[in-house]
Amino acid sequence: MYAVVGITGQVGGAVARKLLEDRQRVRAVLRDANRGLPWAVRGCEMARADLHDAKSLTAAFDGVEGVFAMLPTLFDPSPGFPEARAMIASLSSALAAARPPRVVCLSTVGAQARRQNLLTQLTILEQELGELPLPVTFLRPAWFMENFAWDIAPARNTGVVSSFLQPLDRHFPMVATEDVGRVAAELLEDDQNGRRVVELEGPYRIAPVEVDRTLSEVLGRAVGAHAVPRDKWEALFTAQGMKHPKPRIQMLDGFNEGWIDFEGSESQTIKGTVELKTVLETLAANAAGAAA
Repeated sequence: MYAVVGITGQVGGAVARKLLEDRQRVRAVLRDANRGLPWAVRGCEMARADLHDAKSLTAAFDGVEGVFAMLPTLFDPSPGFPEARAMIASLSSALAAARPPRVVCLSTVGAQARRQNLLTQLTILEQELGELPLPVTFLRPAWFMENFAWDIAPARNTGVVSSFLQPLDRHFPMVATEDVGRVAAELLEDDQNGRRVVELEGPYRIAPVEVDRTLSEVLGRAVGAHAVPRDKWEALFTAQGMKHPKPRIQMLDGFNEGWIDFEGSESQTIKGTVELKTVLETLAANAAGAAA
């Protein structure tokens, strides 16, 4: 039995699908049991737990062979990341109490960076869970290709995509969430000892201009990229409702300036198999279905 946190999300769902394909038993760890009904139909055991409640998490992790752990995405954290710290404390306490034989934790490219940014939440996660007397694997994936979901509508409607990844011809490591979940499941099923870091990217690196060329193919219309000027970011993010845009800006600076990158060389990263066009086709189909 493997416990999967975040099963209703893209990565957690991919982890569970891979485990089920491998004929493993899965325990879905989620706060709202109703959201887990599709997984219950597929044979998963349900465990109601909250990332702010160490007691419920401990019960959810009890007796399993392994745990896939992750934090929910927090794009607008308060200064000092108190929201993430609270969940990390509960998660660490529960893992220490339940003592599963192995843990795979979703982290991020650049988790080792010393400069503060939005991804520092996962730096803290690695630091805290890395101190547990348990075999913990930190999976550090590249920029998710699924982040381009926000670009489908403007690309289809106006033919223009606003890019914060710059310069537009720079190649960035990216990966599909399906690859992230698949590799996480494989790591869960793999015997391990001690702490380890696994870095993951897609089959090739991608520049924003290549994203637009691929979107043009997928949508059947010309799509071009517009590099959003750096001095416009804060006002734009604030207008979108963010209260604390600085960490997000720092993260984008990190990718663009190169100090958010893999700790190892490109030759040392695991390579996924899902290509950008496949992801964009799925995103476009989902967007069309939602609009219908």
